[in-house]
Amino acid sequence: MRTPFFILSIFLITNLGAKTIQVAPGASIQQAIDRATAGDTVLVRAGTYYQYGIKINKSLTLLGQDKPLLDASGQGEIITISADKVVVKGFHFQRTGRTSITDWAAVKVLSAKYVQVLNNHISQSYFGIYFSNADHCTARNNTIEGKPSEEQNTGNGIHAWKCNHLSFSDNTVKGHRDGIYLEFVTESHMQRNFCQNNIRYGLHFMFSHNNTYSYNRFRENGAGVAVMYTRNVVMQHNHFEQNWGSAAYGLLLKDISDSKIEYNTFDNNTTGIYMEGSSRIHLAYNTLENNGWALRIQANCSDNVFEKNNFLANTFDVATNGGTVLNRFSHNYWDQYAGYDLNRDGVGDVPYHPVSLYAMIVERIPAGLMFLHSFVVRLIEESEKIFPSLTPSELKDSSPLLKPIKR
Repeated sequence: MRTPFFILSIFLITNLGAKTIQVAPGASIQQAIDRATAGDTVLVRAGTYYQYGIKINKSLTLLGQDKPLLDASGQGEIITISADKVVVKGFHFQRTGRTSITDWAAVKVLSAKYVQVLNNHISQSYFGIYFSNADHCTARNNTIEGKPSEEQNTGNGIHAWKCNHLSFSDNTVKGHRDGIYLEFVTESHMQRNFCQNNIRYGLHFMFSHNNTYSYNRFRENGAGVAVMYTRNVVMQHNHFEQNWGSAAYGLLLKDISDSKIEYNTFDNNTTGIYMEGSSRIHLAYNTLENNGWALRIQANCSDNVFEKNNFLANTFDVATNGGTVLNRFSHNYWDQYAGYDLNRDGVGDVPYHPVSLYAMIVERIPAGLMFLHSFVVRLIEESEKIFPSLTPSELKDSSPLLKPIKR
């Protein structure tokens, strides 16, 4: 009977032993951290602190009261964390240093686990939040805003390298090179983030397998999302919009495999989805609407399945650069389909060929786009329908739907 009481006593003493150390403007945050022991809270009161180079090497909570401002004045990194189970919450960080030698960040996590970066505002920083060799860490409800110049002198909003089991959710990232960048990151989740006006990509995967991103919004970036040299990625319920430019995409896929792209919306992008060297991807229940090209799929893609997607009001539904067809289209809705349904089963009686001759010409000669909507283009399109010769005859949907898929 004495054993449970003894264990409970130790638990209470341990928790009662944790203390809160308060820091007021004019005092050193680093000195308060140095005085703290594991489990303590360092409470930083409202005000402005011109401090940087703060090191956290023990498990504690660094808590801001009424969003205190930590300003590095362009001199270096603000906080570097090298201990497990650290929480950084409720601060405004600004003006880290910038250098081509070191990736200075507002908050950097090095070789640590279970670190949480929550409810912070980061502005005018080189990198916002940076994870390196970190596991089971969280970045949630942070707003990260940069002033983008050229790509070489702008860091990423949230950067992760060689990490596992990360969770990024409800963050807003604007004005960086990539909004969120993942390299050698696995088993991680990105949810409900908003990435806008980033120079390169809203979200960028490199060699990062077995990850999921869902319910995110990517607007007005160089490209919404780029997934490269990666496998087993689940992409669901995301919104890609207004990613316009000569080389802009809603979603760029390069050398990826065995993934799912489902229930997403691609709206008003130069190209909704661009695929190169990609295989065994299931694309279903997506809506591609008002894009220049809904889908550009290169001839080196194979074994991909497109089914039950809506193609609405796109200039080109599908474009490709070759005659080889190794992918399958089935039961999609195409608003340009002009077939019939005599048995009224909801499926068109004649196949739909989504690649137009003009799309093939533009794929080879981009300058040909200037003739869009011209009489000559309409004439050659109608001729190709009657005597098809150049478009890939096997790239077709043999069972096009008569009504859009409801979501």
